[in-house]
Amino acid sequence: MYVAVAGNIGAGKTTLTGLLSKHFKWEAQYEDVVDNPYLDDFYNQMERWSFNLQIYFLNSRFSQILQFRESGRNIIQDRTIYEDAHIFAPNLHAMGLMTNRDFENYRTLFNLMESLVAPPDLLIYLRSSIPNLVQQIHKRGREYENSISIDYLSRLNERYEAWIQNYDKGKLLIIDVDKLNFVDNQEDLGFAVNKIDAELYGLF
Repeated sequence: MYVAVAGNIGAGKTTLTGLLSKHFKWEAQYEDVVDNPYLDDFYNQMERWSFNLQIYFLNSRFSQILQFRESGRNIIQDRTIYEDAHIFAPNLHAMGLMTNRDFENYRTLFNLMESLVAPPDLLIYLRSSIPNLVQQIHKRGREYENSISIDYLSRLNERYEAWIQNYDKGKLLIIDVDKLNFVDNQEDLGFAVNKIDAELYGLF
């Protein structure tokens, strides 16, 4: 079983990934933000480091997918390889923060990697408003995220919605998270678990 959690910065992917990992006894694979050597530099100088950062994430997520396939274990992944290619890299390119040459190089590499991996059995998309994203980002207090603008988050949200509307690689579950608190409210977590059970196992 390969389940992935997608969503904008601050949508709650990491939190929900951890909670679902415990509930379903799935192995969690997280986005590498602690040891990522490019994040601080990227947020301080996006144009200089955008390509390096996107290649780092692409490599990291591709490696994760190959590892789960070899392990045979049930996996839940925090953010997908598709988000890098359909949302973050195109957004940086459109904003003039990644050159045409680098973007084409990136897309060619992604297309090759995508041809070698299977999509998730279930994609869970956490839909969030911008005010909720801003509140969650401030609450977790990652220093490198202090410079993220509302305009940047809005651009990403628009790309997420466009991508999800056209997603056709497998089962998709959309959860609106603005009024949900998976950590402090067991009913909210139960709501998500029931939806996932229905999608994966047909249980209602």
